[in-house]
Amino acid sequence: MRIVCLGGGPAGLYFSILMKQANPASDITVIERNRADSTFGWGVVFSDKTMDGFRQDDPRVVAEIERNFHHWDDVDVFFKDRRIVSSGHGFCGIGRLKLLQIFQERARELGVTLKFETEFKNPDDYSRDYDLVIGADGVNSATRNQYSEHFNPRIDERKCRFIWLGSKRKLDAFTFGFKETPWGWFNLHAYQFNEEWATFIIETPEETWLKAGIDRMKPEQSIAFCEELFADILDGARLISNASHLRGSAAWLKFNRVLCERWFKDNIVLLGDAAHTAHFTIGSGTKLAMEDARELVKVLNSSEGDVPTRLARYQSEREIEALKLQSAARNRMTWFEDVDRYVGMAPEQFAFAVLTSSQRVGHANQKLRDPAYTEDFDRWFSARCGVPAAPGTAPVPPMFTPYKLRGMTLANRVVVSPMCTYSANEGIPGDFHFQHYAARALGGAALVITEMTCVSAEARITPGCTGIWSDEQAGEWLRIVAFVHANSQARMALQIGHAGRKGSTRLAWAGIDLPLATGNWPLMAPSPLPYVAGTSQVPREMTRVDMDRVQADFLAATRRAGSANFDMIEFHAAHGYLMSSFISPLTNLRRDEYGGSLENRCRYPLEVFRAMRALWPPEKPMSVRISAHDWVPGGITPDDAVEVSRLFKEAGADIIHVSSGQVSREEAPVFGRMFQVPFSDQIRNEVAVPTIAVGNIYEADHVNTIIAAGRADLCALARPHLADPAWTLHAAAEQGYRAMPWPKQYQGGKVQLERNLERSAQLALNA
Repeated sequence: MRIVCLGGGPAGLYFSILMKQANPASDITVIERNRADSTFGWGVVFSDKTMDGFRQDDPRVVAEIERNFHHWDDVDVFFKDRRIVSSGHGFCGIGRLKLLQIFQERARELGVTLKFETEFKNPDDYSRDYDLVIGADGVNSATRNQYSEHFNPRIDERKCRFIWLGSKRKLDAFTFGFKETPWGWFNLHAYQFNEEWATFIIETPEETWLKAGIDRMKPEQSIAFCEELFADILDGARLISNASHLRGSAAWLKFNRVLCERWFKDNIVLLGDAAHTAHFTIGSGTKLAMEDARELVKVLNSSEGDVPTRLARYQSEREIEALKLQSAARNRMTWFEDVDRYVGMAPEQFAFAVLTSSQRVGHANQKLRDPAYTEDFDRWFSARCGVPAAPGTAPVPPMFTPYKLRGMTLANRVVVSPMCTYSANEGIPGDFHFQHYAARALGGAALVITEMTCVSAEARITPGCTGIWSDEQAGEWLRIVAFVHANSQARMALQIGHAGRKGSTRLAWAGIDLPLATGNWPLMAPSPLPYVAGTSQVPREMTRVDMDRVQADFLAATRRAGSANFDMIEFHAAHGYLMSSFISPLTNLRRDEYGGSLENRCRYPLEVFRAMRALWPPEKPMSVRISAHDWVPGGITPDDAVEVSRLFKEAGADIIHVSSGQVSREEAPVFGRMFQVPFSDQIRNEVAVPTIAVGNIYEADHVNTIIAAGRADLCALARPHLADPAWTLHAAAEQGYRAMPWPKQYQGGKVQLERNLERSAQLALNA
């Protein structure tokens, strides 16, 4: 094949090396607009794991990189005059120019043609003469721009300004620094990349940057400002810029998050930053580009399909990895963008939150990397929660620390999430519900929340939904609650709700969201909009009389929850049910005082909630479940959810249960591990209100990390509790936490499980 790479950065050069190795007959030319010795960055970071992967591609290149890199294991976090050190991270830094020189030398050795100081603008100038044109020309790719309608790049310009500088300050660790100024907070990311030089990246929200007047500074003034700001870390060293092509405030850049819908067109393909970017806070942009190159070489040298078919396979393989990394990068990027949310934390928790901000590294991984650091942190955290570890004993893992809401104390941080079981008869919870809730309470969870329990027969989602509109129903709930209280440490919460426009449907396994074949009851909602257009029943628009009647139903349910001895009630204002449909602009089109602005849309749910709070005993807490993101343009956003949570907090909510979606069938959620936790994090740390996190939380490590990093106060797990009612007991045993109480009837199982886990650990150690 005749191949031309437009761009002589790491992506294009590494591709040319691997392709020439795999197919020496390939005719490869790399064209770069800059000089061979030009670079506008400083250092590049790779993890030890990444280097092991590249070693399989080209051991000679990796050996040369390792002769020139600077290795470190520690991460230093400087915050509020404290330095907190975590070890065992295993990273190396190398100068970007040195990396390019290594690649250039290896490419020439293999017979690749390198052309520098050669401008290119239009990939069509090459597509007729070459079998393949590779756009490896970076974040501002001319190749991508030429066919932007086809590649459809989704470009998200972020809100921080950053400047990329160098210094001869020798650093022993990857260094994060945080400084408060009269204008706001500035963040530092710094690391050594050879014996002489270190990278210093300083970033701050644009609002802070403007308030500080940096936009009006000359380059030397801007750099002097940064030197003074981080003088304690620089220890007399100077900061230097190598971006002489950028003048004045232009040296302070804004990051563009890029992901293309399509990565190839005919015989033109995008590679590295041209196709996608990863924020510098995660330090994986070069890694991602080099891994792209590896996969592209692999598919080009396969015998399956023509070139476009192979390029499609390249995109399908790499797009998934790019999305995973971008998700982690987004988590960390937004953490640093909004660092002022977290500056009220103690330095110990702040540092742990920094280390785990990508959600790729958690409590268990920190413990593996640096057991001493993690034990010290756990000791601090458990003492702060009122359970100090005695000398010589291990601290309580974060997920097993107690938590108090008003007069209710929870034994740990694990919650059984509300899950509809559609198994009631006329709203009455029966033997199935007794077994279901009792088993999970005996299984160690601190709080068990019932499925949405309806305030009237017309408020049900399906005929199988539980209710709290009659004394008989309340009596059966009392039977369940009494058993849980008598036989476990668990507390019970009743989730109270009204289905609204999502009611009168079949049982989930008989056709979710489909209307009943017969016996439908009339629906009502803020606006006459069906949930599924053309399928669902059209609800009537609620009148003031309807609102008063529904509020009376919620108050009657609150009284019965008290008679059933529930410890907490949860007000269901999520997932497109009645209260949620008032809050979302997608479902509330009213023109009266209950529609329009966010405050107006929240007016009726708040009226009902306040009335319930006034009726519910003052020593007992109340939760509100919200949908923090509608996942539809024009719907509720996480920023809106912050204001919704603030309003409920002011109305007396003790904790916000942060879910998302299910408001519109047009939703397009971005799923992943703990995908809703950032919403909980934002609400908790902006509103200063406790939160319950939920959403694909399924490992004990997830819970430990979320609680320890201050992203939530409790974690609700749904499907894991369906699969294993004793999930919490098993999580304690797996962590060696023997103080976790088991029902006395099950003590033999506890001993056996702990013995088996010890044996398995010993076998693994000896293997």
